[in-house]
Amino acid sequence: MDRRTMLRATVVGAGTLALPFTAWSAAYGAPAQNATGPYGPLQPADARGIQLPAGFTSAIVARSRQTVGGTSYVWHDAPDGGAVIPDGAGWIYVSNSEVAAGSGGGASRILFNSAGAVVGASRILSGTSQNCAGGKTPWNTWLSCEEISRGRVFETYPLGGTAVARPALGRFKHEAAAADPVRRVVYLTEDETDGRFYRFVPSTWGDLSAGTLQVFRAGTATSGAFTWATVPDPDGSPTATRYQVSGSKAFNGGEGCHYADDTVWFTTKGDNRVWQVNLAAGSYELAYDDNLVSPGAAPLSGVDNITGSTAGDLYVAEDGGSMDICVITPDDTVSTFLRVTGQGGSEITGPAFTPAGDRLYFSSQRGTTGAASGGITYCVTGPFRR
Repeated sequence: MDRRTMLRATVVGAGTLALPFTAWSAAYGAPAQNATGPYGPLQPADARGIQLPAGFTSAIVARSRQTVGGTSYVWHDAPDGGAVIPDGAGWIYVSNSEVAAGSGGGASRILFNSAGAVVGASRILSGTSQNCAGGKTPWNTWLSCEEISRGRVFETYPLGGTAVARPALGRFKHEAAAADPVRRVVYLTEDETDGRFYRFVPSTWGDLSAGTLQVFRAGTATSGAFTWATVPDPDGSPTATRYQVSGSKAFNGGEGCHYADDTVWFTTKGDNRVWQVNLAAGSYELAYDDNLVSPGAAPLSGVDNITGSTAGDLYVAEDGGSMDICVITPDDTVSTFLRVTGQGGSEITGPAFTPAGDRLYFSSQRGTTGAASGGITYCVTGPFRR
């Protein structure tokens, strides 16, 4: 019996929910290695400069400082973290704006009908600064995170409602968030060279106005056991939250965060790693490390935003690198899914699937110009594994 099979049997036998094999494989595999991707090689760039596998097509949904097609709303600068929120038979794509408050900031939404056509667009958050990543909640709100010193998390309401600050989630250089409905917590990353990994335990699930902020405690190794410890002062002043708990583990530039099937994954851009925290087993390890990839060169660098598909695949966007979105499969392989050409001064942000899993939205934050005003938001359709 191999390690992942043994762990799977142990945890399921302890009385937790039995999970699909693909989910458990991803949760307990070794760092991903190079292999041919599940969709085959990239084809030549299309008219929008995007290289995709055969059978996939791209479309432009919105451009910064231009009206979203079919609406009067002007799309924001520097589109960053994003998510898809179900909306009846259709859906909403939400996107942050990573610019200062005086230059826009905040977040916007685009509404789609069941056929994927745009039917509306509007602002859902204003007056905030450097809204980088974030995460959606099971109650269909969007947590928009400020990537500034003592930044805040704002809960926004894509389906209708007024955004509100959630200071109980801590004041630090926030990056991404991921909700865990099993443990009823929200995981949070911190974009500092010695940032921490946190979780917020609400007093009442579904209400983020009050609760306890905790920090991940572990040794200096890349795998092992972990515990959580309460952060005494989530306000982070005068002592930053990351320095308040002895033994809390430092991570080099926390970025994207994704939860599924008793596992939370997060990325660290400073060392090009994807970490996986096996919540049922109480352990953590690496899902990807660019220094441990073979054969050949590592396909994924500048790791940033991360999302997952219903098939258990992880999709990781690059900040720089070759402007790729790479896929890490449940059987621990890594390959390039798409590449954006001619936009070397940009980064890929906001990957998110529709509920049906047949459309992937993402943005090139600065497009072909390399400026915040050049952002482009795309949609890719095709035979995604589901």
